[in-house]
Amino acid sequence: MSFFLTYFIKNYANKKSFVAEVNERSSHSIPTPHGGGIAIAITWFSGLIYLYFTKQIDPNLFFALLIGVLVSIVSFFDDLYELSPKLRLSVQALVSILGLFFLGGFDTIILGFFEISFTLLTNIFAFFMIVWFINLTNFIDGINGYVGSEFVFLSIAGILFFGDAHFIVLLVSVLGFLYWNWNKAKIFMGDVGSTLLGYNIAIFIIYYSNIEASNFWIWITLFSLFWFDATFTLLRRKLNDEKLSQAHKKHAYQRLTQVGWSHYKVTNYSIGLNILIFIFVYFLSNLAISFILSLVLLYSTMRFVDSKKKF
Repeated sequence: MSFFLTYFIKNYANKKSFVAEVNERSSHSIPTPHGGGIAIAITWFSGLIYLYFTKQIDPNLFFALLIGVLVSIVSFFDDLYELSPKLRLSVQALVSILGLFFLGGFDTIILGFFEISFTLLTNIFAFFMIVWFINLTNFIDGINGYVGSEFVFLSIAGILFFGDAHFIVLLVSVLGFLYWNWNKAKIFMGDVGSTLLGYNIAIFIIYYSNIEASNFWIWITLFSLFWFDATFTLLRRKLNDEKLSQAHKKHAYQRLTQVGWSHYKVTNYSIGLNILIFIFVYFLSNLAISFILSLVLLYSTMRFVDSKKKF
C-alpha cells in the first residue's frame, strides 16, 4: 500500500506541479514532489485499525496513536498553504494533551538514583516532549532517506526489544515510501509524514515507560541521533543570539552536505551511528552506560562535523 500510494502521489504531484521549491533552508537543488508522507499516514492508520479490530494492540495505545491523524491533516494543509505557526502549535498542543489523556498520563521518570513520580511534573515534561519531538523530526527532515531510514531503524529496534505488531506496521509504512525517497529522491515526505512520525515516537516513549520506567532510557537513547542534533543545534543558535524562528542550515546533516557529502553518504553514516547506538542499548545491561556512550559518540560526531564546517 505504501509503495504504490507513494508512486501515485509522486506522479500526481508532478502533474499538478506540487513540488518542494528550493529555498535558503533546502538541501536539495531541484524542485521535487512532496507529500509522500500521505502514503505513510494512510498505510499506518489502516494498519492500526486492523490491529485494533483483531485485538493485537492495546486500546489505550491505539487511540493515543490514532489522534496523530490530526497532526497529519494540519501538516498536509501546511504543506499546501503554509499555515500560521500559531495554528500549527495549537493543534500540536491539543494532540499532545489528547495523547496523554488516552495513555493515562506519564507516570514516572527515573533519573539516576531517584525517580520523579509527581504527576504534574511528569505530564508537563511529557507534553513538551511530544511537541518538541513533532517539530524536531520536521526540522531534521531535509535530505534523501534520512528520516525514513531513522524510523525504519526505530521500527526494527521496537520489534527486537518488544515484539509488538504495531512496529511491523510502522516499518512497512515507511519502507514503501523510502524506496522512492532513497538516494536520488523522486519524492519528499513533507510535514504530513515527518510530524506524524515525531508524534509516534513520543507516544511510544510514554507508553512503554508507563509499562516499565527504564524503557524511557531505551527509547531516548535509540532516538538520540535526532534529538541530540536538533536540541544541541537549537541551544547553540540561542547562545549565538540568533533568531530561532528564522530558517537555517546548521544541523549536522546540513553542514555535511554543504561541504560536499552526498545525501546518500550522510544517510549511510547516520545508519552506522544508529547501529552503534543499538549495540550499546541491546548488549549493555546498564542503560545509564549505554546512554552516556551514545552521548559521547554523538558529541564526538558533532565535533567532527564542526571540523568540516564551522557552526
